Amino acid sequence: MTETVPAGQSSSLRRLVPRIFSRAARRDDVEQLIRTVRTHHPKGDLSIIERAYATADAAHSGQTRQSGEPYITHPLAVAQILADLGLGPRAVAAALLHDTVEDTDYGLDRLTHEYGDEVAMLVDGVTKLDKLKYGESAQAETVRKMIVAMSRDIRVLLIKLADRLHNARTWGFVPPEKAKKKATETLEIYAPLAHRLGIQAIKAELEDLSFAVLQPKLYAEIDSLVKQRTPQREQYVQSVIHDVEADLRELRIRGEVKGRPKQLYSVYQKMIVRGREFDDIYDLIGIRVLVNTVRDCYAVLGAIHARWTPLPGRFKDYIATPKFNLYQSLHTTVIGPGGRTVEIQIRTHEMNQQAEYGVAAHWKYKERMNSGKNDTRATDADMAWLARISDWQAETADPGEFLDSLRFEIGAKEVYVFTPKGRVIGLPAGGTPVDFAYAVHTEIGHRTMGAKVNGRLVPLESELHSGDVVEVFTSKNPDAGPSQDWLAFVKSTRARSKIRGWFTKERREEAIEQGKEAIARAMRRQNLPLQRLMNQGSFAEVAQQLRYEDVSALYAAVGEGHVSTQSVLEKVTALVTAEETATGAIELPGLGGKPRSSRGGSDSGILVRGAPDILVKLAKCCTPVPGDAIVGFVTRGSGVSVHRADCTNVKSLMSDPERLIDVEWAPTTKSVFLVQIQVEALDRSGLLSDVTRVLSEHHVNILSATVTTSDDRLAVSRFVFEMGDTVHLDRVLNAVRRIDAVYDVYRVTSG
Repeated sequence: MTETVPAGQSSSLRRLVPRIFSRAARRDDVEQLIRTVRTHHPKGDLSIIERAYATADAAHSGQTRQSGEPYITHPLAVAQILADLGLGPRAVAAALLHDTVEDTDYGLDRLTHEYGDEVAMLVDGVTKLDKLKYGESAQAETVRKMIVAMSRDIRVLLIKLADRLHNARTWGFVPPEKAKKKATETLEIYAPLAHRLGIQAIKAELEDLSFAVLQPKLYAEIDSLVKQRTPQREQYVQSVIHDVEADLRELRIRGEVKGRPKQLYSVYQKMIVRGREFDDIYDLIGIRVLVNTVRDCYAVLGAIHARWTPLPGRFKDYIATPKFNLYQSLHTTVIGPGGRTVEIQIRTHEMNQQAEYGVAAHWKYKERMNSGKNDTRATDADMAWLARISDWQAETADPGEFLDSLRFEIGAKEVYVFTPKGRVIGLPAGGTPVDFAYAVHTEIGHRTMGAKVNGRLVPLESELHSGDVVEVFTSKNPDAGPSQDWLAFVKSTRARSKIRGWFTKERREEAIEQGKEAIARAMRRQNLPLQRLMNQGSFAEVAQQLRYEDVSALYAAVGEGHVSTQSVLEKVTALVTAEETATGAIELPGLGGKPRSSRGGSDSGILVRGAPDILVKLAKCCTPVPGDAIVGFVTRGSGVSVHRADCTNVKSLMSDPERLIDVEWAPTTKSVFLVQIQVEALDRSGLLSDVTRVLSEHHVNILSATVTTSDDRLAVSRFVFEMGDTVHLDRVLNAVRRIDAVYDVYRVTSG
């Protein structure tokens, strides 16, 4: 059952935008299609096209499009678009069959059997996923599937673009809301993808058709303004062409000179984005000169600059340095006859083919050279961005986030920077040294702590520009990781997904440790033998009962608060006998401590053997914490002073051995210990505030801080703070180590 457009609205759209009411002429045979393919591929196997047409015609028999045409007109039109682009017989056959798996009973297995793996892969790549299975995420997952397929073979995307282009030409027959949704998607995803592939012919038409659907009145108005001014403009263009042709004759260069057509959507964008008047935009005259060789291009450029004055800063040499999509051309803007501005593009005929048809022209050449060989992988260096997209899509689980990231990735302009060895790295405009580091390698990104751009130290959030030489410094610490602050300024989707992925893993590891500690504390309070229960595998059994993958997943659930420690302990104790749950020695993980004494102790966390009530102080010279080897020294009038065994002051105390006394750790929940750490970093603004923020986020009470900086921009900071549970010290050190520009942090144990 076909949906219809309200009659009044349909007639209005027909008047304003006739282009979206196109109908395809029904061809009962494929002679025109085969003639087009034979032109580009005279030695190709064309029988596969005839077979594919017969299969598609039979499969779609009885189906009609919303325009009322037989359905077969659509795959035939899509195939014709690909044939016009110069693609080979197998791609054209896949275009004819591209809707059979999705819309008919003709299955993928049968298609594979009859046409082979290559054609089947192309068809499957553009087949939409089941909305009933994927729900609201069906569109995003379908695009994701296409991205994966096109990273293996770029022709998947060419078929999809041709499919979208023919559908766009018939949007006038589609309900308005659906047409607007499709037009928005086209402007956000498919037109930028066509631009990325360098297929300007498809990109320009997709943009104009989408503009026509989304803004029909504006489209009609700009179209009317263009037509009104066309006669006068054409007259001026012809005079400019005549002058350039005279220069070509004088240089004895064979070439073609023509005016460049104005794209309506491009005019609209310049009016809106740049805030310019229509006359200012439309008065810009565009001329294109096509010659045979690169040498001719530069010769023509010299002649044009000799005839007319070039505008400073408006010359671009894309022949020496092509754009990301292999576009090559010379661009210059001159003051032409009558003082009017003229934009001129100079390129060879081959460059023009590349500019109009992009990667399709590349595939036309590749297929002809392969002569039917099955070498269809899109592994060319110029398609490196496809590999980047395919890489991060695998790491982005959320469909909505994936689609948003894709829109940004394909629409973003690029800058090109260099490694110190001269390797070119492409980054989104506004990219930073952190984006650069992740583009080189994930591990380099994770361990980045500083950067030089063109030989000068710069902050990691600095914006890079094309031509910059970038060098990054990495931490030698194997536990080094990214900073969460980086998410505020990185521009590349790869960097963002890698940073988020690291913190997801890190949060899990922290949750596991927190869960372990929570269970250890609870068992300690209940005097349960932790080590013995662990060895018996009780926790593994409880994890299985609660449907967690393993014990680590159980600990993570406890650490994240999904499961209470009490419920875990109840299940553990239910699994052991009364004898196994008897009171026993407890060894807390990570503390390496001795069994708690029932004799009690002071808040210092120290127990003095033979004198439980004596005053105890921890020495400030070495700030011992639980786990350190310690010695006690009886002071005059101030109780016992406790030092680390390796403290430099202990040597002098040894001269009075009678005052040495045995001490041991016996921390309580009220015990507080002094810790001193040293932070070494590349100096930058905001460093101290970042370090103190991280410490406060970890609930550290800072007592004092000193900061010194040197002439070579190195900053050394020392912090003294209080800690209750010293098990958290490693976590605090790791968090500080991840701060931007910090390359080392460690505990200070002496003066």
